[in-house]
Order: sequence, then structure tokens, then C-alpha cells
Amino acid sequence: METLVCTTPGQFEYRTGVKPELSPDHAIIKMKRIGVCGTDLHSFQGTQPFFEYPRILGHELAGELVEFDGAPGFEIGEKVTILPYFYCGTCVACRAGKTNCCVQLKVSGVHMDGGMVEYLKVPSYSLVHGDGLSLDELALAEPLAIGAHGIRRAGVQPGEFVLVIGAGPIGLGVMEFARIAGGRVIAMDVNEARLAFCREKLQVPYTLNARAGDVTEQLREITNGDMPTVVIDATGNQAAINNAFQYMAHGARYVLVGLQRGEITLSHPEFHKREATLMSSRNATRQDFEHVLNSLKQGLIDPVTYITHRVQFGEVKDQFASWLNPANGVIKAMVEM
Repeated sequence: METLVCTTPGQFEYRTGVKPELSPDHAIIKMKRIGVCGTDLHSFQGTQPFFEYPRILGHELAGELVEFDGAPGFEIGEKVTILPYFYCGTCVACRAGKTNCCVQLKVSGVHMDGGMVEYLKVPSYSLVHGDGLSLDELALAEPLAIGAHGIRRAGVQPGEFVLVIGAGPIGLGVMEFARIAGGRVIAMDVNEARLAFCREKLQVPYTLNARAGDVTEQLREITNGDMPTVVIDATGNQAAINNAFQYMAHGARYVLVGLQRGEITLSHPEFHKREATLMSSRNATRQDFEHVLNSLKQGLIDPVTYITHRVQFGEVKDQFASWLNPANGVIKAMVEM
């Protein structure tokens, strides 16, 4: 079978691989869609933590189930997606039901080879029914689940002001599920085109350009002087993460969905006097996937509008680098097999 390997930062190579063979409690999926996310882009750039080369990228996946063992209720030929976070099941996190942050966690396309292949072998426990959704929707379930998990971590309540920093695909998912939870969403980015997308496609009521004017003063005006009670970073940018501590209301929660390599820096007195809460949000759980799929089936979200670029598998090598250029207006690139 054909595979696409990221051999070193900035380099892809098509290679012929061996089609996987079925083993107990595993399944084989014929890939149909592969979403390209920030993790893939950062891996290509050489800035992704927890990453080694060479690696086959891809964890936003949808395909056709062709073989399986130990997956009752599934059928050969059905459309599926997967939870691409493979866990041990026995560590302290897994015993607490937090399989998304397993001590031995292996994420498809990050710690182990992922879905930019014709056929992918996965543990059967990772399979997720397609439930009549399209291949595009199923491939977008994973990034949406990241957003849903971040909102669940934040415990967003109806009427709260939720500041989401970063209007990329993950940030858009965070905004969508903040809205579904009843939050009053404020989108912040430095890209005016992405802010316009938030207003026009997601009907986000408040948008701010982080480089335009006094952001703190604008947030005070929007929140009637209170500041946001939930702040969520979806940029993975060190400066943005550190700056956002000043945007928190007293008693606020700050959730880091984005990930970067550097240090977090904050004023302890400013953080302390707010009795603020800082937490990370890693990956997602089956509960989050179920919330996403139910929201899709109810028509609460239309994530296919996120797809701005669509390519065939054989075109990825030549097109991938261009998706790093903000001038090309990429929100979500989708690979078709």
C-alpha cells in the first residue's frame, strides 16, 4: 500500500508499505478522509512536542471498516472514525477514566504512525460508529471533540463570557461548544479573515483583533467591566498564552487547549488575587466524541464549512507546505483517498 512519510522537518516522501494484517482485538480501516490539523503542521515545521522522525502523520480520520475482531455491533463496510488516542487501560489516569491523558498514551500520527496510508490498523476499542454522518463530518469529529473536551473542562455555564483565543479549526470547535453550552463567545485572533469567518459562519457575537487597540479595555466594555470568566487558549503560541492571564475575571478559569514548547510566565500576585484556576485540556474521551456526533446529527454544527482546501492523497506532498502560509486562507485542509 502507499504511505506518506514525514522524514524530517519540511520533507515528505511517498513510500510503499505493507498492508496490515488483522490481529486479535484490532480492526483494519480503508482510509477515505484525512483532516490536516495544527499538530500535523507543527510536526512538518519541526515544532511539535512529543514527536520523532520519520513519522506518518494523520489522526483526523474517516474510512470504511474492512476487517475487525472484538468489535461487537460493527459491520464490515460501515463508515467509521476513531478515537486516535491509544491507552494502556491500567495506569492511574486510565483507572480514573481519563484515558485521554494515559501515562503511556500513544496518539496516532504523533507518537506512532498515523492515517496517511491506504489501510490503517487500530485497536477495536477505538472504533466509533459513523451513525449516518458523512465522511467529511466523521473526519472532523476529532478536532471538534478537542473543543468539546476543553469546554467540559472549563465547566461553562449559560450566560458566561467565554474568551477563545485562536480562530483556527480547534478554536472554532471550542467556540461552537461554548455556544452550545450557553456561553457568550468572544473570539480573538490576529487574522481578520478568520475573525470574519467567526462572525459570518459561526455567528460569534464578539470578535477582537489582538493587535488592534487596547484588548483589555475592549474586553471590559464587552463584559460590562467584569472580564471573561472563562479564557481558553487555542493558539499554542507562547506569547498569546502568557498574555491571556491579564484577561481573566476574578474567579475565572483559564484552560490551555493549545500546546507549545516553552515556559508559562505569569504574575503570581495577579493570578492569586483572582483565586484563578489554570488547567490543561488534552485530547478527548468517548464521551466528548458522543457529544460531537449527537450535535452533528441534531444540526447544531456544520463543520464542513471549515474545509477551505481539498486535495487528493497524491497531491499532499506538493501542497502541504503552502498550508502554512496565512495568505492562502487555510482553515481546514481535507485529504481524500
